[in-house]
Amino acid sequence: MPLAAATLDSGNTSWLLVSTALVLLMTPGLALFYGGLNRAKSVLNMMMMSFASIGLVSVLWLLYGFSLAFGTNGSSGANTVIGSFTQYLGTKTFIPEIWSSAGTSTGIPTYVVLAFQMMFAVITVALISGSISDRTKFAGWLVFGFGWFTLVYVPVAHWVWGGGFIGAKIGALDFAGGTAVHINAGAAALALALVLGKRVGWPRESFKPHNVPMVALGAGLLWFGWFGFNAGSELTADSTAAIAFVNTQVATAAGLLGWIVVEWIRDGKPTMVGASSGAVAGLVAITPACAFIAPYAAVLLGLVAGAVCALAVSLKYKLGFDDSLDVVGVHFVGGWIGSLWIGLFGTHSVSSLVAHDGLVYGGGVGQLGRQALASLIVTVWSFGIAWLLGTLIQKTIGLRVDKEVEVAGIDLAEHAETGYDLAGLTGGHPVATRLTARPATAPATSGKE
Repeated sequence: MPLAAATLDSGNTSWLLVSTALVLLMTPGLALFYGGLNRAKSVLNMMMMSFASIGLVSVLWLLYGFSLAFGTNGSSGANTVIGSFTQYLGTKTFIPEIWSSAGTSTGIPTYVVLAFQMMFAVITVALISGSISDRTKFAGWLVFGFGWFTLVYVPVAHWVWGGGFIGAKIGALDFAGGTAVHINAGAAALALALVLGKRVGWPRESFKPHNVPMVALGAGLLWFGWFGFNAGSELTADSTAAIAFVNTQVATAAGLLGWIVVEWIRDGKPTMVGASSGAVAGLVAITPACAFIAPYAAVLLGLVAGAVCALAVSLKYKLGFDDSLDVVGVHFVGGWIGSLWIGLFGTHSVSSLVAHDGLVYGGGVGQLGRQALASLIVTVWSFGIAWLLGTLIQKTIGLRVDKEVEVAGIDLAEHAETGYDLAGLTGGHPVATRLTARPATAPATSGKE
């Protein structure tokens, strides 16, 4: 809730400005993570979907998203479905205004809060794209992003964080985005994967990551930026931000370990892709719970999320849906685990926001039920709207590229460029030139050439 007259706190403002920049960095990090997991011939299309989300959602958030998600509607401010249609409309200015949280001034200008929450909206839309890589028209993606942001992300953000019914009426907790971001994006990712159908050749052909170092770099940037995502969600620089920071680190570390242990037992070898994916699974799971649980519980959460998500990614083969880069297995499943964990390990001794201790602390199943209900509501709403939007776009302007384009690679057809100039790798070297110029029917050399 905004407060008209309050004193600027330069420390809190500086912390949130830095956190905002960290969260913005996560989307380019996601582009690298997804891009490396993708095939080389469509890497730019994959990365463009993340970068385009920065452009599209930033403008929409300023114009109407922030007002609808965090504005108050009516004199009482008691609308639990949607925020204000006018309070923070993009045509208005509110430079002197200082933001307040739970009736207490944070000392932070409202514009800084607007910018911070903008970055959450950006990456939530971008997350969805990982499920539909290798086969999606860029124009169709932009139309979907606009529709899903408006009809799903904005109202869900209000329901969870803006005084809406999930937080205010149901009493479910979500500190930094387990329901509003990860379950939300994961449910939409599943819907779009079903609408678009399987990639040509999947699962018969191998769809291995084309650049594992890029995957690791992307995961590292996500890990780095996530401290702003989680600890920054306190808005102020205090002890709650501190425990959110520590919990984010240890849960992510444990998630990495949990995933590679499963790989080691199941496949005989731990992998760099697995370590990167496990770290992301830990980050996802700790997001809703980071300020509500003790650090030991964060470690347990990371271990469970890493192991379960590693197993969950194989469900797409058993159930027959082509979630290209495992958005469902990591973000949807990890988001649910993190949300439910609050009902198990959340405790008032860590945060005063936990009105009902979790089951482990003798609080019964009440909070666990609240968390499950909130997660289910977001799942159903996001999946349903995403499926309708995807189907509508597919039947009008088209959402999936032609088969020929998909087989050849989307980058040239959709963006007139390629990620790698493979022809330039020869560099005129005599041996390389001879090798690339040899007729396809020529026998291989013995190595004495």
